[in-house]
Amino acid sequence: MKQTVFDPLRKKHVALTPEEQVRQSFIRWLNLERNYPMTLMASEYTLPYNRLVFRCDLIVFDKTLRPLLIVECKAPHVRITNAVVGQIVRYNLALKVRYLVITNGTVTFACRWNDEKGKYEFITEIPDYKTACDDSCPTPPENRNDRKAGPDEIV
Repeated sequence: MKQTVFDPLRKKHVALTPEEQVRQSFIRWLNLERNYPMTLMASEYTLPYNRLVFRCDLIVFDKTLRPLLIVECKAPHVRITNAVVGQIVRYNLALKVRYLVITNGTVTFACRWNDEKGKYEFITEIPDYKTACDDSCPTPPENRNDRKAGPDEIV
């Protein structure tokens, strides 16, 4: 019998894979340590883009329900490579969030969109929810449609 874990965002039990363990740990961490409300998070968020359908591991919305942060989770044994970065960048073409996070539970990379420089920059820590929301207000994501973020733009 397969082990399962309760996903509080999907409100159901799901198979406890190594990647799912990372996702559930990160959800709890965002909620308990950074005060991100569970009610504004979604797991396995489906998003259509150019006739394709992608599934984002974790998305957080701001108080106006605009996408604020996306997280790509990998199993602990999976290395964070350019292909993984490319995956989250593809999701972001549709979402245009301020923050990107990639984690395998052991290594976590986070980036923040810099309006002045027109690119993502690595940050050393993920902000708490209030800070992230306050930070996202000056430049709403829908006003940044003129930019294209490729893996080489994350510096």
